[in-house]
Amino acid sequence: MSSDPAVHSRRARADLDDPVARELLSSRIPARLAYSWRDGSPRVVPIWFHWDGAEIVMATPPGAPKLKALDEGVPVAITIDSEEWPYKVLSVRGRAHLSKVTGVCVEYAKAAERYFGPEQGTAWVSRFPPEVEMWRIAVTPEQVRILDFRTRFPSAMPI
Repeated sequence: MSSDPAVHSRRARADLDDPVARELLSSRIPARLAYSWRDGSPRVVPIWFHWDGAEIVMATPPGAPKLKALDEGVPVAITIDSEEWPYKVLSVRGRAHLSKVTGVCVEYAKAAERYFGPEQGTAWVSRFPPEVEMWRIAVTPEQVRILDFRTRFPSAMPI
């Protein structure tokens, strides 16, 4: 397997066109964002996301603890996994890219509509004042792994 990031990135884009990946990226299942805390210990948090075709984008308020550990370019992992058998899992590795946004982050509003439906999602977002600040966390997939527990099992399973 190549260690060239460009090779990983091309492979990741191709894997994201897989039907299982497309299903999970358009689902209402929250992503789980994994990162290293300042002391090196692992952290995982559930978070809404929006897939824009190139990046998995999340948004968080300025006081969120994760911002103490997420710096520009730090490695993160994201998983989106189903709850029903046969399980489907999309696992993504990449780097966090952060930017401060005034007003509701566009991708957050899109995620709210996907999770709540158009009417309730719009109502949810309208509760925020126009001057609200958010941090946009974007991850461009560098490595992607898909498991569907029907044809693609974890490598440790003797099937």
